[in-house]
Amino acid sequence: MEKANMKDHLNINFDLIEKMTEIKKDYIEGTADVETTRRRIKETFKDKKITPAEFAYSEQKIKDLGFDDATVHDKMDDVLDLFDEIIEREDSSLPEGHPIKTYLRENEAARKLIAEMKEELNKKFIKNRWLEFYDKLYTFNLTHLARKQHQLFSILESKGFDRPSRIMWTFDNAVRDNISEARKLLMEDKMEEFYAKQEIAWELTLDIMHKEEEILFPTSLKMITEEEFRNMRSGDDEIGYFLIDKPEGFLPEKKEEKIEKEENVNINTSQTGNFMNDLAGLLSKYNMNTGGEKSDVLDVKQGKLTLEQINLIFQHMPVDLSFVDENEIVKFYTDTKHRIFPRSAGVIGRDVKNCHPRESVASVLEIIDAFRNNEQDEVDFWLEMNGKFIYIYYVAVRDEKGIFKGVLEMMQDVTRIRSLEGKRTLVTWEKPKKSEINQENEKDFEEDKNPYGLTENTIIGEIIDKYPYIREFMPTLSPTYKKLLDPIQYMIMSKVATLDMIAMRGGFPLDELIERISNQIRRNETGK
Repeated sequence: MEKANMKDHLNINFDLIEKMTEIKKDYIEGTADVETTRRRIKETFKDKKITPAEFAYSEQKIKDLGFDDATVHDKMDDVLDLFDEIIEREDSSLPEGHPIKTYLRENEAARKLIAEMKEELNKKFIKNRWLEFYDKLYTFNLTHLARKQHQLFSILESKGFDRPSRIMWTFDNAVRDNISEARKLLMEDKMEEFYAKQEIAWELTLDIMHKEEEILFPTSLKMITEEEFRNMRSGDDEIGYFLIDKPEGFLPEKKEEKIEKEENVNINTSQTGNFMNDLAGLLSKYNMNTGGEKSDVLDVKQGKLTLEQINLIFQHMPVDLSFVDENEIVKFYTDTKHRIFPRSAGVIGRDVKNCHPRESVASVLEIIDAFRNNEQDEVDFWLEMNGKFIYIYYVAVRDEKGIFKGVLEMMQDVTRIRSLEGKRTLVTWEKPKKSEINQENEKDFEEDKNPYGLTENTIIGEIIDKYPYIREFMPTLSPTYKKLLDPIQYMIMSKVATLDMIAMRGGFPLDELIERISNQIRRNETGK
């Protein structure tokens, strides 16, 4: 397959790009200093302007000249600064819900948050206030940067523009690491180091937003179609948003709308329809029907399953799975509620090298090469992350002839498994059977002790969204609930942890936990 070329998706001035690339090349090589480069830019472009898309295509050309990513990364800030005055700013009005508009709204929220933090720096130190700031700022990593890396970069790569995922990911990591380090210093009460870290954490965050707005977003608007942006919206929702509500509108067209449009196209489809019917019948005759109906029974290695059953099995597995084929393309991942690291549909079809920061690519390729060359069959890793013990296992996938077909990654939170001792050989339910719950008592319980409608299936995040002070209240009940104060663990727990799960983890009977939470809400509402 011919590799996608960025220029096929842009309307750009190639003469200007050649001149710009030559100037960049000399500066990166060190044959021209800052002043010489600035003078050459003024003389070459005079009253001319370059678009962000032309600047971005020039970056792609620099890669083709043989410069490694590390060299370009180190010079990126200087190059962007040198060309800043001649880059044309485009004023585009985007509809609500458009992914780029959402990124811009998040950037606005981030700048507002950082301004508040800078103002707070001159006030009397209150630790809880700073923890609140960093709980918010940390979600920039989990939402804004994660969506950009898994959603936006993937479409740009498919069009031949892989510079953002190869270079900007490293800038993103610097933002993530410095925010994490600052929060850690705050938690450890290392105040002198914490204050010293503020400026760099803020500046790196502001800088990455500047790069997005100057080059990445304008270029994306030129290269990505409206339909592709609409499809991106669904994946964006899976990952979440930074300090803004889920946007409205700009969703993919419904099937009915697409069908209606297709029916309005004035072409004769009768012969085509007959041909497709004949083809479908022929495929069915030889058991080659690939219609993919949920009820179709498929022959798997051992047994027969419908597509619906296969999807349900994957969704209920207690491990996260990802599959990369022999061409190093991401083909599949399990969409489970408990995913340890975020994923979205945008990762499908991407080169696996572009799904990792530059620092990790060498390790990824080492594993794939060892598997492909039949030197190794498996490798595992483990790490502790925010109170969880994460186990990661890679295995080479081969067919019956031993031919390499790809890599399967399995990832699991094994914290509870590691804590198990002794043995359990009898059926032991972690919660009472629903049939054993006395309905009358349950009704009385709901009316007398549970006026807020809390049930075993109520998600903890829903309660905290409505009553924010419950997040601080929970750790007073049990040290186990301190996890709710950790931004990473809270992002996960707030979406999937039910009161039933929370009660079990804290060692509380469910009705007692609901009663305590209800009492706390009542006290805050009534002051009693």
